[in-house]
This record gives sequence, structure tokens and C-alpha cells, in this order.
Amino acid sequence: MKAGYLLSAASLSVLLITAAAPASAADDKLEQLKEQGFARIAIANEPPFTAVGADGKVSGAAPDVARAIFEKLGVKEVVASISEYGAMIPGLQAGRHDAITAGLFMKPERCNAVAYSEPILCDAEAFALKKGNPLKLTSYKDIADNPDAKIGAPGGGTEEKLALEAGVPRDRVIVVPDGQSGIKMLQDGRIDVYSLPVLSIHDLMAKANDPNLETVAPVVNAPVYCDGAAFRKQDVALRDAFDVELKKLKESGEFAKIIEPYGFSAKAAMSTSRDKLCAAAK
Repeated sequence: MKAGYLLSAASLSVLLITAAAPASAADDKLEQLKEQGFARIAIANEPPFTAVGADGKVSGAAPDVARAIFEKLGVKEVVASISEYGAMIPGLQAGRHDAITAGLFMKPERCNAVAYSEPILCDAEAFALKKGNPLKLTSYKDIADNPDAKIGAPGGGTEEKLALEAGVPRDRVIVVPDGQSGIKMLQDGRIDVYSLPVLSIHDLMAKANDPNLETVAPVVNAPVYCDGAAFRKQDVALRDAFDVELKKLKESGEFAKIIEPYGFSAKAAMSTSRDKLCAAAK
């Protein structure tokens, strides 16, 4: 697979000019992307969902799937920009991205705001904690019930919302900009637990190689989620074209070859559907 790249300042300027041009009908969106030769995707830097190398090369399961599908649709490349999860949908709606391919799990409010593809990546939640789990934290409710426990989570992400919904006070939910910062804050004692999907925590812990840390996975009573590529509501025709190629990718076995080396299960993604995952949004 070819690697994508982060947007340069010059590229961003061109894209913003393009975004400001009069919008064509939704059915013409794919033709626009073919003509410009690339699709703009919003990502996080959260391996194995998404990853950005020191040289700017973009990889990870979500961008790799998107790149393969856009190529089949006649769009030669993807260019990526890193965004906090909470800023991805506003950026998509504002026309700064053509799609979100970042492990953005399907939730009712998100299903109402964007047009999701069929499921791509599925995962559960995990905690990174100090060795021995001194505060005995195995669920978000455990954190809420312990007045001394502070949790770190991505701003606008699933884990932040799960903590707040479980009753963790806002001042004990610490927004963390990226995974490396989360592990460092945990090591320094600024937070007591850092939460991300299982595969992301496992990747961070392997890189940290710190014997003073351990993992709790899956988090008790936390749901299993699946993401999909997210498109603007007016770009349903593009989403549908994406879904056609995604279905072919799954049926051919190529989908499994792309995502399973990253630790994801193709079977899990193929065992559910957008309709099921977004049912609460209807």
C-alpha cells in the first residue's frame, strides 16, 4: 500500500480555496475527488487505528482501508490532517475534510450528524494504570466512586464521554492530547488511569515497555464499538459508492489482509451493520 501524507501548509491553502468554491450536487462529489486526484481525510494519531510517522507518512488500519477503497473508486491518493476527535465532525461539516477515517466509533449523536459507511474497525475499551492497580479500577464507575481517581482521555472522544456518563466529575476527567502524553501523565502521577480502545492501549504499553504499568482490558461494563468512514450528510452518494467497494473488499478477503495485521478482527466488522449500530439514533 502506498503511504499517505499529512497536509503541507501550501496544500492546505489550495484545499481551503477548493472548499470555498460553490458546491456541486452530492452525486458529483466523487467526480470532484477523481478530478483533484485525492481525498482529504481527518485522522487522529492513535495506532493502530491511525499512525503518522516522523516523515509524515500516514498509515494505520483506518487510513489503509480508506486508501484502498478510494483507489478502487478512481481517487488516486488520500491526504490526511490530524484532528482531535471532538473537532472532526465540525471540520467535516465545514468542508475541511472529505471523510473521517480515524476510529470514530458510531454513536447516536454521531449517526445523526454524519453519513457513516458500513463498519470497518471494532474494539473494546481498556485502562492503562500503575502496576498492581492500586485504586482497583476496572470500570468507569469505579473511577466515579473514588474521589481521588483522575482519568485521562482524548478530548471529545468515546472515553471522555463514558467517564462523564458514569458520573466522573468534569474536574477529574483530564483531556489528553495524544497517547504518548497520556502514558507520561500516568507515569508522572498526574492521572491514575488512561483510557483508550484495547488495541491503542496495547500499542502504547508495548512502546513504553514500562514494568511499573499494567493494563485492564476490556473495561467492565463498557460497550464494544465499531467505527466506519464518516461523510457529510449531503455526500450520501459518495458514502454509498464507498460502501459498494467496502463490501467487495470484505468478500474478497482483502479487507482482512489490511486490518488483521494491525490486530483488528475482520469477522467482528462483518458480524454487524451500520443499521444496528446506529439504531438508537433513529
